[in-house]
Formats: sequence, C-alpha cells, structure tokens
Amino acid sequence: MKKTIILLAGYPATGKTYLCNQILGRHSGFIVVSQDEIKEELWDRWGFDSLEEKTALEERGWKIYYETLGAGMRKGQIIISDYPFSEKQKGRLEELTEQYGYQAVTIRLLGDIDVLYQRSRERDLDPSRHLAHLVTRYHLGDVMEDRSKADALLSYETFRDRCEHKGYDKFLLGELLELDVTDYSSINYNKVLDRIDKLLE
Repeated sequence: MKKTIILLAGYPATGKTYLCNQILGRHSGFIVVSQDEIKEELWDRWGFDSLEEKTALEERGWKIYYETLGAGMRKGQIIISDYPFSEKQKGRLEELTEQYGYQAVTIRLLGDIDVLYQRSRERDLDPSRHLAHLVTRYHLGDVMEDRSKADALLSYETFRDRCEHKGYDKFLLGELLELDVTDYSSINYNKVLDRIDKLLE
C-alpha cells in the first residue's frame, strides 16, 4: 500500500466525518489526524476568556497538527485528515508530503451554499457539537441550554463569505476527487471508495 495522506477538503458542513468513517470501514489501517479534535482538546484543557485567547489556542493547535502529521509520516502510516483546507495550509502540507515521500489525495466536497449553511446551523445547535466552537468564552464544564444565543454562532453572511472567498473550493494537493454533496442520497460512496482503493495500490 502506498504511503498516502487523504485530505477531506472543501466547504464546511459537507459530511467530511461521515466520508472519513466510510473510508475507515474499508481501510482500518488509516490513522485520523483531526484539527478540530486537537482544538477541542486544547479548549477543554486551558479554556479561554476572549476571542484572542481562543485564536491563540487554535494557532497552538495547528502546530500540534503538523507535528502529529510528521510523526505519522516518519512511521510510514497512512493518514486521513479532514478540514476546510485552503492555501493557508497547502505549503506546510506540501512540504511534509515531499519530505516523507507521500502521495496526497484531495477529496473536495462541495455543494449548494444555502443547503450547507442549514446543515452547519443544525450541527452547531446540536448538543453533541463542542460548545467552544460557538462562543468567545469557554471553560470545561460550561453548558448552554439555548445554543441559538451563543455569541460566536456563524451567520449566513459569514458562512457564504468564507465559502466564496477562502478558497475552500480550489484547494488541491495531489490527486483530486470532487463530490457535490448537496443531496447526500445521490452520492455513490462505493464508487469513491473504489477509486481510493486504486490510488492506494
């Protein structure tokens, strides 16, 4: 099996975690490196009292993220990672793949922005979503009964602006598979998994 990193990229709220689990169901040898999980662990450990403190923890999370990728690559592990990647991350990811001789596969998930915003909103309001994503002050144990009152909930305008101007829909490293996930029921995930099988050979 080729040394490979799969980057689940594209717009937010496109089912990256679901696709990741589908891939893991067929290839259990992948290690998952999740920037969101790293951030959430830091938020729980240290907490924050302002947007500036939250952002500082996110920056620390990126350092840990790249260190974790590098450690996995040194061991020759096959890796999967999900994030709305952009040019901001591309340079460092490219350096790592070249340094360790890795094949990169980008799976770019796109869709109708209006539909995706509704999914994003539903996800944010779901109690299973880590609260720290939605607020500018957080410490472990905090709860919010009515999440619609969270002070950092993403507005439709901000969501659309990010999708249209952050370059999520253009990010590419290595091979490209692109999916429109506006209608989940129309996606042939087995076809995607078969393509991944061939790339891993």
